[in-house]
Amino acid sequence: MSEPHATSTEATRRTTLGLPLTAILGLALLAAPRVPLHDLGIIEEGTFVNALFVFVPPLVWVAVAVIKQVPNPLLTLLAVGACYGILLALGHQLLWTESFGDDPPRLGGNLSGLDPTVESVIIRSFAAVSSVFTGLIVGAISGLVAWGVSGLRRRL
Repeated sequence: MSEPHATSTEATRRTTLGLPLTAILGLALLAAPRVPLHDLGIIEEGTFVNALFVFVPPLVWVAVAVIKQVPNPLLTLLAVGACYGILLALGHQLLWTESFGDDPPRLGGNLSGLDPTVESVIIRSFAAVSSVFTGLIVGAISGLVAWGVSGLRRRL
């Protein structure tokens, strides 16, 4: 069902994804704070605080998908993961210099002699694609978990 003032496009998106686009973006934003906190060295990998920033947002995604009984949790949370991946990529790109300082990643082997600008474009492009892929994987795993939990709830 759609709200009386929702356009047909909004209603279609809501039906297809199971949640309004604002909710999907909001869920993705829950995971975004880890990017600057990690890139700026405020939280370190392997700590309890870092684990909270890693695992709590996807658990919230799963809880929302299950509680709202979205028709296709995998698709819904894949969309959330895609938005998160884009935010992840943007965050890493914006904080690149702060994260690496005067020691950015370098290409090796046959590519070690490339112009530094070309080298930077290649590395940063691969980092951006990797970030989006990471978001999609987190969304897919979360979606599968939500799908399984939803299935169990229906049986009980």
